[in-house]
Amino acid sequence: MDPDLMADPFGGYGRLREQAPVVHGRYLDGTPAWFVTRHDDVRALLHDRRLVNTPASVPGATDDDPRLKMMDMLAIPEELRPYLMGSMLDTDPPEHTRLRKRVLREFTARRVMGMRPRIEEIAGRLLDALPRHTADGAADLLAHYAYPLSIQVICNLVGVPEADSDKWQQWGEDLIAMRPERLATSFPAMIEHTHRLIGERRADLGDDLLSGLIRGQDSSEGGISDVELVTFVVTLVLAGHETTAHLISNGTAALLSHPGQLAQLRSDPEIMPGAVHELMRWCGPVQTGRLRYAAEDMEVAGTRIPRGDAVLLVFVSANFDPRRYTDPDRLDLRRHPVGQAENHLGFGHGIHYCLGASLARLEAEIAFGSLFDRYPDLRLALEPAELERRERMRLPGQWRLTRLPVVLGPGRP
Repeated sequence: MDPDLMADPFGGYGRLREQAPVVHGRYLDGTPAWFVTRHDDVRALLHDRRLVNTPASVPGATDDDPRLKMMDMLAIPEELRPYLMGSMLDTDPPEHTRLRKRVLREFTARRVMGMRPRIEEIAGRLLDALPRHTADGAADLLAHYAYPLSIQVICNLVGVPEADSDKWQQWGEDLIAMRPERLATSFPAMIEHTHRLIGERRADLGDDLLSGLIRGQDSSEGGISDVELVTFVVTLVLAGHETTAHLISNGTAALLSHPGQLAQLRSDPEIMPGAVHELMRWCGPVQTGRLRYAAEDMEVAGTRIPRGDAVLLVFVSANFDPRRYTDPDRLDLRRHPVGQAENHLGFGHGIHYCLGASLARLEAEIAFGSLFDRYPDLRLALEPAELERRERMRLPGQWRLTRLPVVLGPGRP
């Protein structure tokens, strides 16, 4: 929560990384935690089954769950806490295996790739409308492109009516803001809305992701309950649209601040998939993982971590580790050759690898390609340093803008 660290997590966590591979600190709610900062250690621990996501998975654990501090801080009512603490992000095998296996049966690569025409259509429609959102010569690309694109795409995938997408965007903003007075009304409304949506969809099944999951609820191989289904929808819609919107806005700001790199992307669109990976490494919206817990005494890079202690994996320092990357501070859109395996940690690794990574990459590729094709003279309305000073949110573990003001220039048809 240190203001200087939130203002410059790249430099702050980078200094920690060079001082030691593991340092002791405190999480945003005050929980003592071991911060792991170097690439190879972070990647290895993402695969290490000795680290668990749920405190109750630690042998001999007491009822003192550190996550409850966050629920208290956010004033989440007792009856609604399972919807935040029971997601796949907060479960361990075998429960995590059961839930993820069931969801992956519907969340297929074929389903994601089949969304390309729909994503292109949504992007084109939003780009057509951008000039109407110009004020004082600038348009806010976050509010009128990145956010609506990502929320409409994820709602379309899940089966949430497009008319409800604005509600979900507002609920997501309330949750990210971590303001109890806003969550007091938005979170109960979101849960009630999702239960109602499931009931409506059950009565009229379609070909969306939610309908597929409802059809499989009675599977002999292990279905999922309505509470688990609501939790999944809430997690997917909120996490999916928020992070993707900020990948698009951060990435656009980075490209406009590095005209040489943008020129390479324009001249060789084939590098777009690798460019998205580099932007995820260089300015991804998620900078730390969730707290994990040592299920047994363990040693990491020469540091003993006692059983039950919390561990925070720091992606932002790992993704800039000079032991892993040559000249890591430089944005290099050709750093990730096409066809090679993902070599950053922006989407995590291991059994908790981001479920929606393929969709986020596809959205970003289409978002960047469509934007720069439509508005070839696009430029920032503020100098890069001024944009960072005025519009960068100060949030722990996250890298997000409040606005992305741009000057569109003439648009191509």
